[in-house]
Amino acid sequence: MHREALECATVFVRGKRLLSTTETPPAVLHIPKTSTSLRILAGAVILLFLYYAAGVVITLLLSVLLAYFLDPAVELLERVHIPRTIGALIMVLVLISVIGAVGYGLWVRGSDFAANWPKYREILREATGAVQGKISGIESGVSDLTTPTGAAKAVAPASDTGMVHTLFLRGIGSLYALVLEGTFVPFLVFFMLAGKREAWHSTLQLFPVSRRTQVKETLDDLRNVLRDYLIGMTVVTLVVVALSSIFFFLLGLDYPVLAGIASGVFNMVPYIGAVLAWLPGFFLAILKWKAVSHFGIIALVLTGIHVVAQNLIAPQLVGRQVQLNAVAITISLLFWGWVWGGMGLILGIPITAALRVVCDHTQTWKPVARWLSA
Repeated sequence: MHREALECATVFVRGKRLLSTTETPPAVLHIPKTSTSLRILAGAVILLFLYYAAGVVITLLLSVLLAYFLDPAVELLERVHIPRTIGALIMVLVLISVIGAVGYGLWVRGSDFAANWPKYREILREATGAVQGKISGIESGVSDLTTPTGAAKAVAPASDTGMVHTLFLRGIGSLYALVLEGTFVPFLVFFMLAGKREAWHSTLQLFPVSRRTQVKETLDDLRNVLRDYLIGMTVVTLVVVALSSIFFFLLGLDYPVLAGIASGVFNMVPYIGAVLAWLPGFFLAILKWKAVSHFGIIALVLTGIHVVAQNLIAPQLVGRQVQLNAVAITISLLFWGWVWGGMGLILGIPITAALRVVCDHTQTWKPVARWLSA
């Protein structure tokens, strides 16, 4: 009797174990510590590369964006039986001519502004003299309390020398990046446009046959998103430049076109661009007015232009292709602005939009795409 009970209990326990082994375990993501460490290390290496190779990376990104921007025109020339190589050369020459003409105009107006700079400098000194005096008084009071007078005098020249040295190095770095972009971007854009089909086919050949359809869809969506964004932002910027220049001209400010171009470029930066666009108008208005009401009118009108351009014109041109939420845009601006400065603020949105497209076509990264577009 006891033996039969023991056998029944044994069979019951074995059956229970068998059922437990055949049950499907819950889907839980386990990330090994080694894999996490390697990913963090890889991310740090990529970040260092983006920071120290900024000139090279920015040159490549600008070339890709310009190639996407000019590709519809090259395709249009192909439809009228112009070879793609000739069409690419024509569009690159047109781009160089437009940039050269705009650059020459800005150089002439900038030279005139630089010649009149002493007049603006004196006015700025008068406008900011009181504030600078208060700040200097606070700094001197703190310096007297914390540092002996002799030590402060000995340290000040070294600090000025370090500041001049730092500005000089930054100027050399900016000049190097400008020369690199101006030299290589036209050639890269031409090669990308002329050899688009070969580059497209070679890119697909890098992936297995089973994934080429997915890669092709990703590249198509990436092309549509970047092209729509570039065309939309170009039209919006031109509209803001035109309206701002007309407004500055009606106010009777000096250099209205130069100030309008500066406001249009600042307007390209999302969110904070509406405030940055005030600066050129404020700077020129100091020469004419002292009342705060005039500066309020400038801020109000420029903000209205920004709101109309970003909320009425841009959605019609860009549509919903970019699909980035406000948090993602803000974080991307902070990150890329920290890495690349002003160029990061301009390139941050297209880079993040491209990242969203890639994540949306990758099964394991779809949650990231949903977060970026939520």
